[in-house]
Amino acid sequence: MKPSIYKNEGYQLIGAAFEVFNEQGYGLAEEIYQESLEMELELRGISFESKKELPCFFKGRELKKRFQPDLFVFNCLVVELKSVSNLLDEHEAELMNYLRITKQPVGYLINFGHADSMEWKRFILSEFIPQSLSENEH
Repeated sequence: MKPSIYKNEGYQLIGAAFEVFNEQGYGLAEEIYQESLEMELELRGISFESKKELPCFFKGRELKKRFQPDLFVFNCLVVELKSVSNLLDEHEAELMNYLRITKQPVGYLINFGHADSMEWKRFILSEFIPQSLSENEH
């Protein structure tokens, strides 16, 4: 597993999220943070899609059902936003399941609801790292 996969992209995403947190503070509705982060990503020239439909799979076959993460950044990072007092194991499990079912290797869970600072966690599923990236660090 390459822990550095999409590392630069992640730094840029988290930098934008911290700017939103510094500007907006904590505890607002998730939709406010979503729109604010979309604006900040746009201002920074970071490519993203909001609520992009990602295909889901079962036993190697594509399902009709689609998953829509809050953001799909750089066409490689699944981003789920929260505005809760603390991230819980259920939030992490939810993102891990989304990564697994969409076969995406990297996801970020970002929480704007914590009073002291923005919380974020990065998840990597090494089995879904494209072969071309597993040989070279990205």
